[in-house]
Amino acid sequence: MKLKPMLAKPYTGQNIKGWLMSEKLDGVRAVWNGSELLSRNGNKFFAPDWFFNQLPAGIILDGELFIGRGCFQQTVSIVRKKKPIDIEWQTIRYCVFDAPEATGGFAARLTFAEDIIKNRKIKIAEVVNHVPCRNEAHLREFSAALCAEGAEGVMLRKSDSCYEQKRSGNLLKFKSESSDEAEVIDYQPGEGKHAGALGALICKWKGIIFNLGTGFTDVIRDNPPQIGSRVTFKFQELTNAGVPRFPVFIAERNYE
Repeated sequence: MKLKPMLAKPYTGQNIKGWLMSEKLDGVRAVWNGSELLSRNGNKFFAPDWFFNQLPAGIILDGELFIGRGCFQQTVSIVRKKKPIDIEWQTIRYCVFDAPEATGGFAARLTFAEDIIKNRKIKIAEVVNHVPCRNEAHLREFSAALCAEGAEGVMLRKSDSCYEQKRSGNLLKFKSESSDEAEVIDYQPGEGKHAGALGALICKWKGIIFNLGTGFTDVIRDNPPQIGSRVTFKFQELTNAGVPRFPVFIAERNYE
């Protein structure tokens, strides 16, 4: 089965009393369709057999492949390989946040996923912890505490909602920083210690041209994303001219 993952809309002041909050993980989205582990766009992940063999046959789970906070690029590097490396996959956890075909609302499906993982003693997976939200102040307090420890934001889910294979108002994301995708249109050469390598990506986003010059590893500076490719970046706010302030490269969108 090819399941279209449920996608979030941004939190913009909706009534979220009683919704369930969880940390927004900076991992790679992965759907276990009962026999294969698939990306958001339906491409296969090639995990080692010992990883696949622990996942429940015939049961669909939705989650993220996750190492830890601040390890997104490392995670992408591992899961993109068509010949998986055992020692690398030993750092990966499958963090589950839904069981799309289980009966009941979201809270009931979380309980179903927890029972599956516990009863089958699945060591490579866990269910993401969720906390009931009292109000917006509670959301902001919860988010601030997580972000102070290196998290990137919060996900909110209406507790009795069904699984929708589309972008839904029953799933919201709240982030202290914004992120989006941009097209690479040119390069700026590096200077000083980066001479001979990439200095910055020149990107186009919503008709705005800007330089994306931080967040790169040395490997990426030596082998930057190709012109025409799309990259994910984060930023704090927009200038009066609509240009992202303090943009930071996250990853090339080539892993889904």
